[in-house]
Amino acid sequence: MKPDFSIADNVLRLNLSGDYIDYDDETARRNLMTALAQNGLQTLEIDASSLRKWDSTLVVILFEAVGLAQKRNITVKWVQTPDNLQRLIALAFQVDRKPTQDVPVSKPLLETIGARTLLIWASISKGWNFMRQTANSIVRLCSDTAVMRRVDWLFALEECGYKAIGIVSLVSFMVGLILAFVGAIQLRNFGAQIYVASLVAIGMTRIMGAIMVGVVMAGRTGASYAATIGTMQVNEEIDALKTMGIPVTDFLVLPRISALTLTMPLLTMLADFMGIVGGAAVGVIMLGISAEEYVTYTLDALDMTNFLVGLFHGLIFGLIISLCGCYFGVFCGRNADSVGKATTQAVVSSIVWMIVATGIITWFFEAVGI
Repeated sequence: MKPDFSIADNVLRLNLSGDYIDYDDETARRNLMTALAQNGLQTLEIDASSLRKWDSTLVVILFEAVGLAQKRNITVKWVQTPDNLQRLIALAFQVDRKPTQDVPVSKPLLETIGARTLLIWASISKGWNFMRQTANSIVRLCSDTAVMRRVDWLFALEECGYKAIGIVSLVSFMVGLILAFVGAIQLRNFGAQIYVASLVAIGMTRIMGAIMVGVVMAGRTGASYAATIGTMQVNEEIDALKTMGIPVTDFLVLPRISALTLTMPLLTMLADFMGIVGGAAVGVIMLGISAEEYVTYTLDALDMTNFLVGLFHGLIFGLIISLCGCYFGVFCGRNADSVGKATTQAVVSSIVWMIVATGIITWFFEAVGI
């Protein structure tokens, strides 16, 4: 069928009858547009009383006809036209609207301070509850009642264990090398470049080894924890665990915390060794110190107290990184953008809290004379 139209008394009557399925009569469409372009027309009357089956091809024709009528200020009149057809035409002519933006309302200073305080208090409460639940999970682990699969723990141990040896070794070697360079610049003025060995040994074992391992693992493992658990939150897997009555901290958090806390002191020892090797590369190759002398001064500078202090830093850093990664993963939003934000927040928070912890531990050890 094709659109049948007639013009009388400045009114163009368009009669739609029969079926309009896969309609592609370009000649009839062009004739209709030509008729609508005539001068003097005041009304376009669309009569669909005899219309039977139709599809989107009819919608396209009517959209063009009504659009031309509106441009020429021609009144459009619908006669027994299906409501769904009229709604489609109306929807096609709706103007795209930008999403409305909330106009910021300035609040009194006291109200702003109160709102910020409540927000901070809510964040502190949420973090405290998470740590309390994690501590309860650790207690259940010690009593062998935690809902934790051995395979999950072994997988987490693998991810933060030997797979991290390469990057930790490389970074620690370069840090030891740089530390030796910086120390040699000043010690050379006093002819005491031999003490570069002592400087590197003390610096790496007491703090630098643990810090570099912490930074590397925060960007590598902490971000992985946040992304993995955050994706589970998006896929509603965490909701499924809660529905089945499985504690999330037991099933997801506990394997990761225990694995990273266990491996961080071991990686710290590796970082200490590689840092000393990096310093030796500078001392022996560039400063002309003999290998025997370098080893001797290194062994003389090594102290069990400094070594244990570094391992303690690594233990605390492992706990901080795993807690931050799991926390932001568990409380991630429900979309992909939230996973990215959770990953970023996990890394930034881990590094910030490691620095804060380093300051507190250093102050405490200085106070007690360690």
